[in-house]
Amino acid sequence: MNNTLIINILRFVLLVITQVLIFNNLNFLGFINPFIYVLFFYWYPIKVNRAIFMLTAFLLGLVIDIFSDTLALNALASVTIAYARPAIMRFCFGVNYDFQNFSFKNTTKVQRITFLGLLILVHHLIFFSFEILSIAHILLILKKVFATGTVTLILCILFSSLFSPKSE
Repeated sequence: MNNTLIINILRFVLLVITQVLIFNNLNFLGFINPFIYVLFFYWYPIKVNRAIFMLTAFLLGLVIDIFSDTLALNALASVTIAYARPAIMRFCFGVNYDFQNFSFKNTTKVQRITFLGLLILVHHLIFFSFEILSIAHILLILKKVFATGTVTLILCILFSSLFSPKSE
């Protein structure tokens, strides 16, 4: 098997276990549960088969939903950010993303944090909008998106700096 495939399977399993056993049981301030599994979409290889990526995103969200009892909200949000990932990358990295030899090693930390932040923002907007499913509660949705998104971003940056290979 390919080394990249083994690493992605290991990341998939470890992020699911971490999300389900640790972060789903945290309640900062009574309502903040970080979604650390979004890191999978940040770490996933760039130039791969898009259909496999979408299927993997759906399976990741579905597995999290099964253990979290969230009625396919994670699957919906995961597939959405998997679909939007190329557009977000093009926005964050510009024309460099379109080149064959593009790598995160050639980007700045600000670009990488912006990319991760936008992935988290899109994920959380989809997740909490469909969880609450009422435009009358827009302030509650925004409160959850920004509070949970901030904590998720901080934790993802910490995890990313701990477990990513040295890029500089």
